[in-house]
Amino acid sequence: MTVIITGQDLTIADIRAVARGAKVALTHDPAILARIDKSREIIAGGVERGEQIYGVTTLFGGMADQYVGPDLLADVQRIAVWQHKSTTGPRLPAEDVRAAMLLRANSFVKGASGVRREIIERYIAFLNAGAHPHVHQRGSIGASGDLVPLSYIGGAVIGLDPAFLVDLGGETLDAHAALARLGLAPLALQPKEGLALNNGTGASTGIAANATARTLDLASLALGIHALYAQAMLSTDQSFDPFIHAMKPHPGQIWVARQMGRLVDGSKVIRSEAAGGRSHRMGRLIQDRYSLRCLPQYLGPVVDGIATAARQIETEANCANDNPLIDPDTGEIFHTGNFLAQYTGVAMDALRYHVGLIAKHVDAQIALLMTPEFSYGLNPSLVGNMEAGINVGLKSLQIGGNSMMPLMSFYGQSIVDRFPTHAEQFNQNVNSQAMNAANLARETVDVLEHYLAAALMIGVQAVELRAKLVADSYDARKILSEATKPLYLAARKAAGGAPDAARPLHWDDLDGFIQPKVEGILADVAAGGAIMHAVADVRSAWADM
Repeated sequence: MTVIITGQDLTIADIRAVARGAKVALTHDPAILARIDKSREIIAGGVERGEQIYGVTTLFGGMADQYVGPDLLADVQRIAVWQHKSTTGPRLPAEDVRAAMLLRANSFVKGASGVRREIIERYIAFLNAGAHPHVHQRGSIGASGDLVPLSYIGGAVIGLDPAFLVDLGGETLDAHAALARLGLAPLALQPKEGLALNNGTGASTGIAANATARTLDLASLALGIHALYAQAMLSTDQSFDPFIHAMKPHPGQIWVARQMGRLVDGSKVIRSEAAGGRSHRMGRLIQDRYSLRCLPQYLGPVVDGIATAARQIETEANCANDNPLIDPDTGEIFHTGNFLAQYTGVAMDALRYHVGLIAKHVDAQIALLMTPEFSYGLNPSLVGNMEAGINVGLKSLQIGGNSMMPLMSFYGQSIVDRFPTHAEQFNQNVNSQAMNAANLARETVDVLEHYLAAALMIGVQAVELRAKLVADSYDARKILSEATKPLYLAARKAAGGAPDAARPLHWDDLDGFIQPKVEGILADVAAGGAIMHAVADVRSAWADM
């Protein structure tokens, strides 16, 4: 797969593909290429005429009242990048670095940044060679863009100094050695180009795009898990009836009800209450508890919120976000603030909040499944072999989930509103905290992935115990809907092999540890394997939101 960058039509799927190694190419559209070249000419002309241009003939930020002469213009651009090699701490994963590189190049292609095509081609060369600059997670407040992380990328790409490091071919090389291996030489910056390298939102937005892509995947998986739980709990399909949601027509609510209705359709254990048939409810609550009955109403705004965040990130990924910006059509140079990554920060605050809501809802369902008084006869803690007398089933797995769910809720607190008002001589006195918001989003999604792996194992065990009660076989395919059989089978194989009519996934506790079963599911989910393929219909339905 090769992603063509045009400055305007990158999708989250494109970004995720490049993050995972897809190739990149610059568009051949002559109109787009002409705009890139024209913006460069406008900067060169302004310098030649002695115009005052921020970051070109002045210093930066709160020191922009200090002007520099013609003999220092090149040094100003070096300083723009050089000064920000200042941070330490954990490094960004390579996938996030690749996303950041892609977005910076895509922004330049809009033809508003005043850089040479050669610089864009450098970013593409690094991506296609799998050359990944060392970038740290910390150091950006997302005000004048992601100055620090983008400087580490830009410094490596142009070979500003050997101190910038690059991972290439399984080795860590200094920037000059990496360039030599790619058949390139260090590149001297021209006016405006140093500032263009680091003055933008590409780092935080690249991380955000990856986190959003994973959230869309995992939210789809969560619906599949809910469908397994609903069948294990003998739920009614009435909760998903289109009439109900037409009476409260929020888009996300309608979407969730449609997906859930499709997922459980044809199940042998989902209760139909058409024409008021509720005889199966005698001696029980006449309706499902809230976590089942209100599932579309609960998850609807979560879906709406995630879809909104995804749209915001895609828009940000296709914008020109440095300063100043050049209009190639009029020649005007704008001193502006598109570098403020507020949309990215707000989107990631919202994403983390919604991830916490997803986890909390799953946790409520698990509590019902684990408790015989609420699970309609499933063994306590989903014990496999009750006759042994010593088994405690998946008790510890639930406890582990109880440690992860509150953590995601905690990560869901906002950080965008906690900005320092005094940053950089009070120049950056509003700032987005987008990098912190995006890094926290990645960490939150990491926890959600782990949590849903455990939740899916619980789902497999639950439907197998239900199958034994209903069909006298632990092979849950005998009772499940056609839409959920692939998810069950993929998870069952990843955790412990093919279904066994004589035994559920977890039988005697001392037969084996729970850990490798969860790890098998987690590895399959993280790799986008059979489990994620099993919920592909739900994932593709996000396009309707």
